[in-house]
Parts: sequence; structure tokens; C-alpha cells
Amino acid sequence: MNQARDRVEALLQPVLEAMDFDLVRVMVQGTVRTTLQVMAERRDGGAMTVDDCAEISHAVSAVLDVEDPLPGPYTLEVSSPGIDRPLVRSQDFERFTGFEAKIETARPISGRKRFRGKLLGTTEAGVRIALAEGETELPFGEIHRAKLVLSDELIAAMERQRRV
Repeated sequence: MNQARDRVEALLQPVLEAMDFDLVRVMVQGTVRTTLQVMAERRDGGAMTVDDCAEISHAVSAVLDVEDPLPGPYTLEVSSPGIDRPLVRSQDFERFTGFEAKIETARPISGRKRFRGKLLGTTEAGVRIALAEGETELPFGEIHRAKLVLSDELIAAMERQRRV
């Protein structure tokens, strides 16, 4: 499914950019009933609305109907990342430096696969994170899943951003 996901990303990226949205993540799930999940955010940093999701859904549906990148029928879901959002791109890790995150790696690093700590930024090779036992760097290629941890600090920061 990675090949299908990559093809969908390549098709949708320019469509969303033209609409002033950033493509955060594409996920293709299921075998019997396939679901195509498209996650996007506003480029201006504003809060995503239901109307934004509907606008994206209509635009990407037209492209997907013509290009037909997935075999068989599928259900399209369009959403925003939310406050405790996934961290997918290097710019996501950089943007949320200073906030707490949970990161899961594809294989053990220093004897473990799960990490929780404060994001310290990025390097060319990976994500720097402050753990209880000290700082470490997790290579981008080894990160399987990452998301922000919901906290009062994160909620306050998101509220301040939406007021701007």
C-alpha cells in the first residue's frame, strides 16, 4: 500500500497547495473495505473548518476519479490534524519544538522502540528529543509513528495561534 499512498500523495500535493492547504498525511487502510484518509492543514495556520474539509474533499475527489490511483472502491475521509496531531514531516517536528511528543521507532534504538519527551528540534538526520534520562536523536528513517502529547501548554499555544 506504500506505493499507492505515494502515488496519491503525489497527485494531491499540488491540488492542496493551490488551495492554500498543506498535505500532512495520506493513509490507505484496509483490504476488503479500503479507506483513503487525507489529513490537511491551512497554510495560514488558522483552524480547519468543516467547510475546509468539504472543499478539499470535492477537489481531491475530482482528481482521484480521473487518475484512479487505488484498485477497487474506497471511502475518502478528509480531516485536520487536531491538537494532539501526528508528526509526519521534518517541519512538523521543528514547528513543535518545546512540546512533548510520543515517538515510536520501527526497530529498537538503545534497547527500546517507544520514546516520550520534549522535542528539541531537528538535524539533517533526525529528531532531537529530551528524555528523562537525557537527550537523544532518533533518525527520521526509523520513526514509525509520532504524535504530540495533549497538554495544557499545547492547548494554550494552539489557542494563541488561532487568535492571531
